Amino acid sequence: MNGERGKGVPAELPMRDQPGYYPGFSTLGQRDAWDAATREVVVARVETPPPIRYFDADAMLFWTVVFDHLLPQNDRTPERRIPIVNLVDQRLRDDRTVGYRYADMPPDREAYRLGRDAIDAEARSAHDAAFVDLAYAQRESILARIHDGEPRAAQAIWARMSVHRFWQLIVGDAADAYYAHPWAWDEIGFGGPAYPRGYTRLERGEPEPWEVRERRYAWSVPSGAASDEVENVHAFHLESEQHRSHVKNAGRR
Repeated sequence: MNGERGKGVPAELPMRDQPGYYPGFSTLGQRDAWDAATREVVVARVETPPPIRYFDADAMLFWTVVFDHLLPQNDRTPERRIPIVNLVDQRLRDDRTVGYRYADMPPDREAYRLGRDAIDAEARSAHDAAFVDLAYAQRESILARIHDGEPRAAQAIWARMSVHRFWQLIVGDAADAYYAHPWAWDEIGFGGPAYPRGYTRLERGEPEPWEVRERRYAWSVPSGAASDEVENVHAFHLESEQHRSHVKNAGRR
């Protein structure tokens, strides 16, 4: 895991230049079918990832470790790992938002600062060490508490913002950054922008002539990962359910 100081990194999955069910497929191999403006934008995501300009060195390390838990890339060779933290850094540096903000959430920049403090407080409370210095399974347990909406430390911070909406914020940012990248498109067999060529096979799930057929392979959850052990996931499936549960529990404290 790049930039990680903790121990116990999972390694069950063999590293590949291109993980996923579509070996040999390359979205960038279709670049000649795109218009110039589209080609410039998509190719830049691979060839010129944005530099880190908003996070300082400690924050960059911290969020790199967190995102490596939210979207593990230990099955990717180091040179083919998608720079999630760079893309989130760019969004925060430019102060780009979705155009609205929940009443129980601070601005995104402040949410990231407070969330980092809260996660570190959780780690120190449970293990008397900084989050990035914990073993892999310990970090998973800390993040699982945030996911479940049951933090045990930093209550003053969680009084200022919803733990559930904070979790949605960082998971959403990680997923947006990951699946905006052409290497993730290769992984899921996405053919890339359809303009101006367009798609022709719109029925029965047939691949386009330039696509490849799915080839599945067996894989296992990384050791120490909490994602394979979460129970009662249905209770927090909907955002509205998460928020109602948070408000209900807060009223009982």
